[in-house]
Formats: sequence, C-alpha cells, structure tokens
Amino acid sequence: MLSQHPAADTAENLRRKQREYLFPNLATLYEEPLVLVRGEGKYVWDAEGRQYLDAFGGILTVGLGHCHPEVTGRAVRQMQTLQHASTLYINEPQVLLAEKLAHLAPGRLKRSFFTNSGTEANETAMVVARLYTGCDDVIVLRHSYHGRSMLTMSMGGTHSYRAAAPVPGIHHLASPYCYRCPFGLTYPACDLRCAKDVEELIQTATCGRVAAFVAEPIQGVGGFITPPPEYFKEVVSIVRRYGGIFICDEVQTGWGRTGTYLWGIEHWGVEPDVMTSAKGMANGLPIGWTITTDEIAQSFKHATISTFGGNPVSTAAALGVIEVILEEGLAENAAACGRLLMDGLKDLQDRYPCVGDVRGKGLMIGVEFVHGGKRPAPDLLGRWLEATRKRGLLIGKGGLYGNVARVAPHLNVTRGDVEEMLRIMGEALAEVQPYMEE
Repeated sequence: MLSQHPAADTAENLRRKQREYLFPNLATLYEEPLVLVRGEGKYVWDAEGRQYLDAFGGILTVGLGHCHPEVTGRAVRQMQTLQHASTLYINEPQVLLAEKLAHLAPGRLKRSFFTNSGTEANETAMVVARLYTGCDDVIVLRHSYHGRSMLTMSMGGTHSYRAAAPVPGIHHLASPYCYRCPFGLTYPACDLRCAKDVEELIQTATCGRVAAFVAEPIQGVGGFITPPPEYFKEVVSIVRRYGGIFICDEVQTGWGRTGTYLWGIEHWGVEPDVMTSAKGMANGLPIGWTITTDEIAQSFKHATISTFGGNPVSTAAALGVIEVILEEGLAENAAACGRLLMDGLKDLQDRYPCVGDVRGKGLMIGVEFVHGGKRPAPDLLGRWLEATRKRGLLIGKGGLYGNVARVAPHLNVTRGDVEEMLRIMGEALAEVQPYMEE
C-alpha cells in the first residue's frame, strides 16, 4: 500500500537540506531563499503562507501563470492516456505540435526536433549548422546565455555561467549593449559599429568561413540587452556573405513575450535559418525545440533519437499553450501592458537616479541599477529585490555585473497588476535610493 504524503517540512529545514544535499553552486535569489509551496495564476505562496505577485515566472517560463487550468488539464489527461513513448514510436501530440509550429514559425522554417530544454535545443542547432555548412566556427555574442552543457557554456558570454574549459571554434562578438557601448559610441551616430565589427572578427579569428551566428533577440541572462532596430539585418547579412546561417535563440523571447505575434525576432524583420525555444513553450513542463528549413534538416543524416524529447505530456501542454496565447490575444496584451509597464518604469527612472537604464520590449523589461558615473550597482539591486519581496512582489536579476532587474510578468497580466507592480517598485526605489553613491 502506498504511504500517505509526509507532513510538509519546515522552511528552515528545507533550506538546511538544500545546503547539505544539492550542489553548492545552485543559484538562488534573496539573502534567505524562498521556499515555494504553491502557485495559482499570478501568485505563488511560500512555506510561511505569504503570498507574492510573481513577475519572473520561473525565469520567463510560466508565461500563462501558475497551474493554468487549460494547460494543466491537457497534461493530466495525456498522463492518464500515454505518458511516454520515446521517438522510436510516433505519438499524436508530437506530430500535431510539429505541424502547428511549421505554420507559425517565421519564413521557411518547417522541420522540428524536440528535446527537454533550451540547452539541448541549442546543442541540436549547433550540430545542424556545422553539418550543413561543413564548417565549425561559430559567432556568438558577449553577455549571452545559451545553456549549461559544455558547448553552450562555451557559447555563453558571461563568466559566472562558464564553468569548464571552452570548446574550440566559438568566437565572441561585442554585444549591442547601447547603454554600455563597448566602442564608447552613441546610437545612432555609431553607424552600428557593433554589428559591422563581425566582418573583422570573421577575417581575423576564423579561416574566413563560419557555420553560424547565434543570438538571442533580447539577451536574457545578460540583462535584457535590446539591440537597435537595424542591428540584426546588418550583422546577419555579413555572416551570410561568409557562408554562415542565423540561429535565433528564442528560449526567453518567444511565445508573444515581447509583444509581437509570437517571436522576438519579428521586431527586427529578419528570418532565421534555425530557431530554438523552450521555457514558456509548455508553461513549465520540460521541453526544448529546434526548427529549421527542409534543406538544412536534410543535412542531418545520422540516425538519432530523443528518449524524453517530444514526449506526449510536454507536447500536449505546448499545444495548449499555443491555443491559449492565440485565442486570448496574449501577445497583444503583452504589447499593451508592456507599454504601460515601460512608461511607468521610465517615470521612476526620472525620479530615482539609481535607475540608469530601462530597456526591453513587451513584457521583457530590464532595469539597470547604477551608482554615480554609471558604475554598476549590484548592491542596490540586492537591496531593491529584498524590498520588493518584502512588499509581496518577485522579480529576477541578471547582467554581467549582477545589477539588472529582470521584470517579466505573465502574458495575461492586467493593467491592475501592472499598476500594483509599479506602486511596489516605486516604494522599494524610495527605500534604496539613499544608498546610491555619487
């Protein structure tokens, strides 16, 4: 007979056990890490019963809110029908999802391969690019994040997430980080120096050919760095002249998050040759996705499988997510509420000098904290996150210097939710502004 569920452990015991039994480098937010026990819609509750408005959603993953009834219902029904098969067999949700995505993806993207995470999706994209082009050299961006495998850590452009010796063939291009331009220039007078520099990088660091340029439309872990409007057309056109393809990492920017139809790259008017995603795709269930053109997919001739990728439960949930986003107009809602949130944060920027920059698109907004002279202020951000948590609001952080707040509410956020977030964030700024150094 199955035993009954054990009594819930105390929060302090769980923190102690985490410190003892999990890897010590497992990152957490806050001085005293939260122990979450329940989520419903826009809210989560901790082990002490405190309620929080969640504006980070498990790192931009629970895009429809916690335990969304339509998505959760589909997953439960599928678990009761067929939970696992592996790609050695055909299952209906995987095939229907691939068909749906072929119609929704940009341009000529058609052939899908499903995995378990963004890391695996980007690994798959790299394999396909190298096979298709017959070249190993790949251009990535500084400040980027693409996963936690050996290869994708090497692709990442933030030292704190690189824990192993770099994989050969990865070349880092300056990021389109206008607030901290690596060339000391100002947009638009800069003439897109950060994009045009890719040509010299290819000519000096490679054999003169490249397999791919890999980039997030908005750099997530890097602190929601948002390129200028002309950036991708410029850099991608140069890369293609040297034989490379464009791999667009939509792990964080996809599914209406930035206020476009579905994909972040739509803001820049460029069609990817390969696109990847994960996170918000199944509202918290593990999934990864790589899609490419028919021609590029044909270059991957070796037999392959994915034991858990494309499993019926995650793909059924993803079908539910897509249906909800499209039927409820959540991309449009992300655009409208994102404008309200951005305007409110820029008003706060005008009032509080510790806010150096507000950037992003839709419901993907970065708030960069600084001391005088634009010096990064991770200490101020830490104080601010504690102050917003104390008032019942959860926000993420990122950036090379750990000084950027990552504000990313659920896609079905309301104007009332945004106004409540702005109220709390304003009160928290008033609390931390006196600690700013000149």
